[in-house]
Amino acid sequence: MPGITLDQAKAHLNVTIDADDTLLTDKLAAAKAWIGAYTASDPDVNGTPAPVNEAVLQLTAHLYENREASLVGLTASALPFGFLDLLAPYRAFAF
Repeated sequence: MPGITLDQAKAHLNVTIDADDTLLTDKLAAAKAWIGAYTASDPDVNGTPAPVNEAVLQLTAHLYENREASLVGLTASALPFGFLDLLAPYRAFAF
């Protein structure tokens, strides 16, 4: 399966308007870059495992929905529940 597209990210987020396409494209690129660095792989190639694609969607959604480093009066969450568990088998360790 090739990398996650803007349309797939919009479907995941239930976004039906085009007004946020540029913003969402940037969040998707940031998520792919972060996951690529974490796994030492390219999440845009064919054959990307389904858990990695799900992690791309989850991180994109998290970045899109939480655009500030911190929010006053809300409980903070670092990353979506289970996000790192999806990537654990693909993590690249460097020493």
